[in-house]
Amino acid sequence: MAKRRGWAGRPPADEDEARARIIEAAIRCVDRIGPRACTLSDVAAELGVIRQTVYRYYPSAAGLFTAVGRASVDSFTDELAGHLLPIELPALWAVEALATTIEWLPTKPYLTLALAAGHTEAFSRGVTSPVSRKLLRALISRSHVDWTAAGYDDRRLDELAELLLRLLQSMTIDPPDPARTGPQLREFLWRWIAPAVTAPSAPRPGDPAWAALTGASPPG
Repeated sequence: MAKRRGWAGRPPADEDEARARIIEAAIRCVDRIGPRACTLSDVAAELGVIRQTVYRYYPSAAGLFTAVGRASVDSFTDELAGHLLPIELPALWAVEALATTIEWLPTKPYLTLALAAGHTEAFSRGVTSPVSRKLLRALISRSHVDWTAAGYDDRRLDELAELLLRLLQSMTIDPPDPARTGPQLREFLWRWIAPAVTAPSAPRPGDPAWAALTGASPPG
């Protein structure tokens, strides 16, 4: 690889360095011209290579944009974890985590690059992917909430992570009109999410809600 031309006179040493430099160039392009205007051609020009070189490592724009977003996830997660650290109530944590993410995403162009560039399908898959669920579970584990005391085991925490990510996916790709922010957004989320988070256990046979949920008669 070191014998190849281009790369502004500094060819990468290996595949990993090439991918890292492409991501760095994409970030510079976003800083300079914005996420909607940034193209693979712009990234190639930033690197001093032809567009086909970028295609070799990232065959689609969606793939590159997703990689740029993932490169920014760690710093975003750390920032969000610090914001949520004082919260000890499960329902309040869930509401604030979702509301804050909804409000912060538009200010994080690298995280929303796929969405902003029109690649909503790639963004949608990424939001609810196993990687995203794992990241949210890690965020939950860093909180000061006593999830065990609140009735959550690993399975229910996985389900909570999936629910929050699916809500984030919906409210990001198809935001409400007019938009909700601040107290209005939190009041809306609290009204509909807090009851579910506060009572994580599903009805069981014999519970009054069991028949309504399953259509079956409760055991006599």
